[in-house]
Amino acid sequence: MEAVLAKYENQINVFSEFLEDLPDTDEPVWVLGECYNVKTEKTELLSDVHSRLWFTYRKKFSPIGGTGPSSDTGWGCMLRCGQMILAQALVCSQLGRAWRWRTEGGQPEEYHRILHCFLDRKDSCYSVHQMAQMGVGEGKSVGEWYGPNTVAQVLKKLALFDDWNSLAVYVSMDNTVVIEDIKKQCRQASRGSRLRPRPCGWGEPFASGETPEQACLHTHGNRATVCPHSQSQSRSDWRPLLLVIPLRLGINHINPVYIQALKECFKIPQSCGVLGGKPNLAYYFIGCVGEELIYLDPHTTQSAVESEAGSGVDDQSYHCLRSPRRMKITNLDPSVALGFFCKSEDDFDSWCSLVQQEIQMKRNLRMFELVENHPPHWPPFVPPTKPEVQTTGAEFIESSDKLSESEEEFEILNV
Repeated sequence: MEAVLAKYENQINVFSEFLEDLPDTDEPVWVLGECYNVKTEKTELLSDVHSRLWFTYRKKFSPIGGTGPSSDTGWGCMLRCGQMILAQALVCSQLGRAWRWRTEGGQPEEYHRILHCFLDRKDSCYSVHQMAQMGVGEGKSVGEWYGPNTVAQVLKKLALFDDWNSLAVYVSMDNTVVIEDIKKQCRQASRGSRLRPRPCGWGEPFASGETPEQACLHTHGNRATVCPHSQSQSRSDWRPLLLVIPLRLGINHINPVYIQALKECFKIPQSCGVLGGKPNLAYYFIGCVGEELIYLDPHTTQSAVESEAGSGVDDQSYHCLRSPRRMKITNLDPSVALGFFCKSEDDFDSWCSLVQQEIQMKRNLRMFELVENHPPHWPPFVPPTKPEVQTTGAEFIESSDKLSESEEEFEILNV
């Protein structure tokens, strides 16, 4: 009965389109780097919004930590927004930005595997259980409300345990993005014993300890053979990047000088959305139109979804079918976190160029700084690494102390 009511609640949102429709405007609508004309491309626009994974409050899941809360209603909205921005990065990495969800099903295996990462149970990598317990290491008790920076730090730590995606999560500090540090982190070798494709492109795997030169020798049989892909090998080793930039764009309200730059962020192709909202009320912002922001709202309580490992997920409640919600940009709390996804090094280089041209050079007061080299007065940058401890989902919190020890110097940078 609960499952029926949950689906019914979501389907009701479809009718809200008649109450809260998109504005009848000639202004372009931007959604995560894509531009739409609401008058001629409304169907495509809504399909894009409906395809974003929507994580909301859930109830009746197994108690967090065994004896903790079995619902995150009232306190987990920023955790759910964090899940949404990370899920968007995984979708772009595994399925591509052009992927669209279909209500009739038939989704690829990677899609269901992504959903499994976020199911509300202790052994899912990015579940509310893992996020709440990992947050203890950030000074947050289970059931306490998070801010954008805290949830970003939690996602950075949890990503270390996700060998399937090998996502590099970089969280900037002091309003500064350091290109050198990001490239150092994203060029790290794949973790564990994961196999990489041969640089020669023959499609045969080689062990992580084997050099590109050794791989070419194994394939071509002599040192004189020139691998046609050898020059691009260093760039193909890039780990997909989720770049999160926590900012404070004012004191009590957003400073108007930052508004245009914030809107520009949604126009960049690498846009992965923005975490923010109002005091103790978090939203996942995915676009803008005129002077309004478009967002997904996690403040709907649905029953937890059960699914066996390796099987498909009943995903109807993970997509918001209502017309996009909007709020005046001037009502935004100044504490936000910008998100960008760069699948390749060329993608990141393109992002750097766009930021310099469209956000920094055109603004008298910059939202954040983009610098080439690590500031000499900062402590050395140490890329985060997975702790040398055997652990599964329920034990992430038990290893958080060891994680802090192994990353102590790195964590100092991100306080």
